Amino acid sequence: MIILGINAYHGDASAALLRDGTLLAAVEEERFRRIKHCAGFPRESIRSCLQMTGVLPKEIDRFALSRNPRANLPQKILFLLRQGPGLRLLRDRARHTGILSEIPRRLAEELDLGVEEIRKKIHWVEHHPAHLSSSFFVSPFEEAAVCSIDGFGDFASTSFAVGRGSRLEPLQKVYFPHSLGMFYLAMTQYLGFPKYGDEYKVMGLSAYGQPEYAQALRRLIQWEPGGAFQMDLSYFRHSSESLSMTWTDGEPLIGPVFSQKLERLLGPARKPEEPIRPRHEAIAASLQLTFEEAVLHLLKDLHRKTRLPRLCLAGGCAMNSVMNGKIRRETPFQELYVQPAAADNGTSLGAAYHVWNQQLGNPRRFTMEHAYWGPAFSQAQCEEELRMRSEELKRCGCRATTLEDEAALCRHAAQRLADGKIIGWFQGKMEWGARALGNRSILADPRRPEMRGILNQKIKFREKFRPFAPSILEEAFPDYFEGAVLDPFMIQVYPVRPDKRSVIPAVTHVDGTGRLHTVSRRHNPLYWQLLKEFERLTGVPVLLNTSFNENEPIVHRPEEALDCFLRTEMDLLVLGNRVIEKGRSPQ
Repeated sequence: MIILGINAYHGDASAALLRDGTLLAAVEEERFRRIKHCAGFPRESIRSCLQMTGVLPKEIDRFALSRNPRANLPQKILFLLRQGPGLRLLRDRARHTGILSEIPRRLAEELDLGVEEIRKKIHWVEHHPAHLSSSFFVSPFEEAAVCSIDGFGDFASTSFAVGRGSRLEPLQKVYFPHSLGMFYLAMTQYLGFPKYGDEYKVMGLSAYGQPEYAQALRRLIQWEPGGAFQMDLSYFRHSSESLSMTWTDGEPLIGPVFSQKLERLLGPARKPEEPIRPRHEAIAASLQLTFEEAVLHLLKDLHRKTRLPRLCLAGGCAMNSVMNGKIRRETPFQELYVQPAAADNGTSLGAAYHVWNQQLGNPRRFTMEHAYWGPAFSQAQCEEELRMRSEELKRCGCRATTLEDEAALCRHAAQRLADGKIIGWFQGKMEWGARALGNRSILADPRRPEMRGILNQKIKFREKFRPFAPSILEEAFPDYFEGAVLDPFMIQVYPVRPDKRSVIPAVTHVDGTGRLHTVSRRHNPLYWQLLKEFERLTGVPVLLNTSFNENEPIVHRPEEALDCFLRTEMDLLVLGNRVIEKGRSPQ
């Protein structure tokens, strides 16, 4: 049985394809459309999944959509009765429901199938069960507590369940407008980061400040018995008809979520063009602390209800890697699983597995152990791109060499990294999720403290406070990190051992932590070999790893990798077995 999972008309549109419960492909629309967090209908993602696998549209048995407009209707009606039927709110919700109803027609047009045939095969999966399924059903756990925390979807913001075998047993939900995701979003906007998905910037900024405003921010969240919570909605605007949201096509847009009352509490909001001052760093630190307190409170209550040692976590808030790294230390949970696309991109995966396991009752037969589920490009395709742009490369003073042997390629790249060069590394299948994990990466020497500034200023063109992650041989991570476990998805932050912080300063954040990425020889042998060669040269089994992009989605195609290489100050591009190195431009 073939199931196509789809996240449409929401942030991070995506598609995932299963055959008999095994994942074949998973991709995000932003990589094709070159729009960060691209919303709308994921036509390119669907095409890519079918192209990668050779599946024909007529062979698809089920379409799993990670939305259900009919979900939580009693709560929606009660909210509207309490709120009053604001015309804009009703109009916006009706328009969005109408857009979702057009999905069968869009699928029929895209796949050249009949609309009625599509309708018979569609399963509408509620947003949060899709999140829960995306984590538990691909986890290594036979039994686990499962939690999803995000902004909101299908009128819910938080949900809890117990996963056993092929079943999820719902426990509890928290409904719109009360949402920890909206709390973090409002504060992100307040701090002058207005774009959809900017929360990770504030997480990085939080390490620079002290939580002097935590007591003030605690006023915004009120706890209820049994693990539920409410927000003081007077500090927010998202429950009123004045908030604008755009999910239809292109970049997702959300209007200001915080109210003037928040500014009266904390002072004037920062404008995006204003410098970041110590007050902003302190507010970011206070936000992160308050958010962690809230999530850990929920998780401790979930553990009290389930008494299970393992936790599967999903939702956009599960991308908060600083918080994730504290779960095993601060709660009774002993093991944690978060798949690499925990945000809304992962709901296409979750919808497909919800249909396969929960709705159809099929046994589990797949564990997601790596993130390489996207398209790959042959060496011939890479060569063709270089041939087409040979004159441009010549004008830029670039020279290209071929290293057919993988060992020689890794030795050469490792030596250039040890010499202080910055490398764009384009190999194999594109990663699924927000992190570059050694196939679409920019790499540098972590021993050089100046590398952080060089990368932020000359390669990434972004804020100077933004940290970089360490990729490390999985055999060596206990020597460098405290209290850590294997993390192939770069989804948890841990303290770097004090004696190693001066060894890898470029990937050690200002608070002494690092966002760990362990590299397995089994799942990425080429990247593992590169790390091994770097260790042989330097004694350090770590590389600085950041996503191969520059204020854009991670590169997908060879031409995008080449574009990014040429417009930034990267020194080398390794495109398959071809090494392109910048030299002096001809006079």
